[in-house]
Amino acid sequence: MLFLTTYSKPFSKDLVKRSVVIVLLFVVAGCLLGARPLRLHDFHASVTQMQFNPKEKAFEISIRLFTDDLETALAKESGQKIHLSANDKFDPLIEKYVRAHFAYVTSDRQRKPTEYVGYELEADACWVYLQMPYAEAFQGGQMKQDILMELFDDQVNMVNIQYSGQKKTFVFRKNQPIQPISL
Repeated sequence: MLFLTTYSKPFSKDLVKRSVVIVLLFVVAGCLLGARPLRLHDFHASVTQMQFNPKEKAFEISIRLFTDDLETALAKESGQKIHLSANDKFDPLIEKYVRAHFAYVTSDRQRKPTEYVGYELEADACWVYLQMPYAEAFQGGQMKQDILMELFDDQVNMVNIQYSGQKKTFVFRKNQPIQPISL
């Protein structure tokens, strides 16, 4: 009976507080000691906007990428460490990379040339700007958008196309980097 009466008292508030603090310290210490390096993001995606400008007779194209992913791709391509900044030092490298991974071919199998305009950094993203002259009526074709797919198996590239009041979104994945495009 003595055993039961000794432990039947409720715990004091101080003992509970100390126990909680000790447990929290062990949890935090375990997390800090056993933690692996933090990743900036757990998904790999890009968004491409293609908007037709009838006055210019061209598609204005902007591609939004995570900056760290683009730096990794450019480093792999060039064999040097890349840290993008506000200057235009990396324009030739970015242009070469984007041309290799983004293309549009018309329904009559003519590859449409793109003009590299430049890039802009924004927080953790990089915007790459292109222009694609397009004087004829848009009748569809095929698009390749496999940017960063050589790095990440889960890379998803969304392309939003706006032309004459119509808008359509296409999703490109590693198993489908080239798709027919029509509105």
